[in-house]
Amino acid sequence: MGMGRPARSRSPGQLENSSLFLQAFLLLLLCRHVSSQCKILRCNSEYVAATLHLHGPGRGAAFCTALRSYSLCTRRTARTCRGDLAFHSAVHGIEDLMIQNNCSKEGPTALPRPRPPAPNPQGFESLDICDYERSFLYKHGRPPGFQHCAAFGDPHIRTFHDDFHTCRVEGSWPLLDNDYLFVQATSSPVAKGSNATVTSKLTIIFKNMKECIDQKVYQAELDNVPAAFQDGSVNGGMRPGGSSLVIWERSPGRHVEIRADYIGTTIAVRQAGRQLSFSIRAAEEVARAFTEEQDLQLCVGGCPHSQRMSRSPRERGRVPAETARALCREMLPVEDVYFQSCVFDVVTSGDTNFTMAAHGALEDARLFLPDAEKLHIFQAGGGCPLISPSFLLFLLPCGLWAVLLHF
Repeated sequence: MGMGRPARSRSPGQLENSSLFLQAFLLLLLCRHVSSQCKILRCNSEYVAATLHLHGPGRGAAFCTALRSYSLCTRRTARTCRGDLAFHSAVHGIEDLMIQNNCSKEGPTALPRPRPPAPNPQGFESLDICDYERSFLYKHGRPPGFQHCAAFGDPHIRTFHDDFHTCRVEGSWPLLDNDYLFVQATSSPVAKGSNATVTSKLTIIFKNMKECIDQKVYQAELDNVPAAFQDGSVNGGMRPGGSSLVIWERSPGRHVEIRADYIGTTIAVRQAGRQLSFSIRAAEEVARAFTEEQDLQLCVGGCPHSQRMSRSPRERGRVPAETARALCREMLPVEDVYFQSCVFDVVTSGDTNFTMAAHGALEDARLFLPDAEKLHIFQAGGGCPLISPSFLLFLLPCGLWAVLLHF
C-alpha cells in the first residue's frame, strides 16, 4: 500500500487552514457522481494538493494563488458542468473563500499538476513514499480516509467504529496490533478495593518500515510522559524518511504528540490526575492492516463483553453524583458519553482531575475525527445508544404512511 503523510495535528494557528481543507474535502465527496464530461473532480483534487501543506500566517499569497487556480479551472469546465450541483457548490465556495482571505481575483495562478513520475529502479515511485497523505492523494485523486480511537479515564474506549465502552480491564491489553503499530495499555485499580481501573502505562511500537523509519518504542507511565522514544531519539532514525516520525511536547510532562507521517497517523498521549490517556487519528488502510490472529484490539472491537461496565453513577462514591455532575458540566456542557465518563470517574475516584481527562479526550476527538457530526455520542448509562430526536421525526411520517396504507 502507498505510504505517506498523516494529517498534521491542528494547533490553534492551523485551525483556519483546517476548516478550509475540510470544505475542499466535502466538495470532493459531493463530486463523486459527476459526469465524465464535467471535470470538477480534477479541479477539486488539484486545489487540495496545492493547499494540503500550507500552514501559518505566511501562507496568504500561496493560498490566494491556489484559489485563483481553482477558480480558473472551474471556468474552463463551466460549459460541460452546467446544471451540476457539485460544480455550482464549488464556485460559490471559492467566492466565499476569496472574500474570507482577502484574495484579489487578479494575480498569479499555479501551474497544472505534473504527470506522475515513472517508477525508479528500486521499485518505488520517486514521489516521497514516506509522506502518506501526499502519496495517497497523488495516486487516488482524493485525500485518504481516517479513523479515530481513544482510551481515557476508567478506561473508557471509543473505537474506530464510534462504539463507546467503559471497561474494568486490569493488566495489559492491546489497543492496536496491526502491521504498522502495536499499542498496549496497562491498567490498575483506580483505588484500593475498587473494580474500576485506570491506564497507568502505555507502550507504543512503531514497526520498522523499509527506507522510512527504524523500529521505535515509546513508553509513558504515571508522572513520566517523555518527549522522546525509549532510545532517547525524537524521530524515526537515520533512514531517508526518518523525519516522517517525530515527537512534539505540547505540555511538559503532561501531553505529547507523535506524528507518524509515513503511515498517515497522529497520536496524542496525556496525563490528567492519576491516569494516562491515548488518542489516535489513523489512516483507514493502516487501521485495517491486521490479520485474523490480531483480532484482540480494543480500538477495533472495544472491550470484551465480560469486561464492560455501566456508567450510571453509583449510590456510594467518593464524591456525591450531583457534585460530580456540577464539576463535569463546567468542562463538558454537552451531556454525552464524555460527560457520563467524567461523572463516573469523579464519583469513583474522588479525583476532580478526571474532569481534565474527559475534556482532553473530547478535544482530541474534535481534532482527530474526520466527521465532526460524530463528535458527541449519546448513550443511556453506558448501554445502548439513544435514538436521536431527528431519527424519531423521521420515523413518525413513516409510521403514518404505514397506517394510511393499511387502511
